[in-house]
Amino acid sequence: MASTDNFQYSQASLQDFVHCRRRFQLRYLERRPWPAVESEPAMENERTMRQGAEFHHMIQQHLLGIPAERLSARLAGSDQPVEGLRRWWGNYLEHQPGEAEAPARRYVEVSLAASLGEHTLVAKCDLVIVQPGGGALILDWKTARRKPRRAWLAERLQTRIYPYLLVRAAAHLNGGQPFPPEQVEMRYWFSDFPEAPERFPYSQEQYQADEAYLLGLVAEIARLDGEQTFPLTEDVRQCRFCVYRSLCDRGVGAGRWEEEEAELDTDGEAADFDLDFDQIAEIEF
Repeated sequence: MASTDNFQYSQASLQDFVHCRRRFQLRYLERRPWPAVESEPAMENERTMRQGAEFHHMIQQHLLGIPAERLSARLAGSDQPVEGLRRWWGNYLEHQPGEAEAPARRYVEVSLAASLGEHTLVAKCDLVIVQPGGGALILDWKTARRKPRRAWLAERLQTRIYPYLLVRAAAHLNGGQPFPPEQVEMRYWFSDFPEAPERFPYSQEQYQADEAYLLGLVAEIARLDGEQTFPLTEDVRQCRFCVYRSLCDRGVGAGRWEEEEAELDTDGEAADFDLDFDQIAEIEF
């Protein structure tokens, strides 16, 4: 039986634990492969994930100094079905998210890590902008076809973990001085809704609440550690988009992608669709 000894927690793994203890156990402790499709239609789902991964990569390259014209030319010459990617890229170039904060220092794909109890909490931010006077903005790119409700985003572990870790572990980006929580902001920019970002200012009160909450999650995982089977979620809607649903006798057929997005848009309780971009191959041009 796998253990949480030396386990590194992330927003993705903790989000899985919040959604379903059993899914966390199967995915991260037992590392159980399971061939079920997450959602239907499978090809459309895969294409969307691949384009989202490539969009992140293009922004990263642009922020690191590759001219936009060169990246755009790659898209123009592609024989792949990348209509969504072209639209997202055009919106990015038109709106240049984060440019309003100039002058500022920009750090691309920032990895952060800090202790969380006896374990380590890690994160990778798409972009951190350090502003004059010591303020910091975390920018995260989202390619959802429907804009999530603000209340749903507020409850996401990403919204809590990224600012928390920036305060805890990013003094090296600020001349050795920790960022005061009141000078930190988490901002989501949506490629299909470029004029409607969601901003989440941070605070000392929120920082303390997040630390207590995260330590509580890790303590609960430690309490369950060693159990043969972690409990299943009581929200069976999560199971429609889980690759382990048949293993848990929670159905065989996958939920449809548009159903997931519709739920996310209306009640903020959609299944977790975090993409592991390190595991998704880039589109060939």
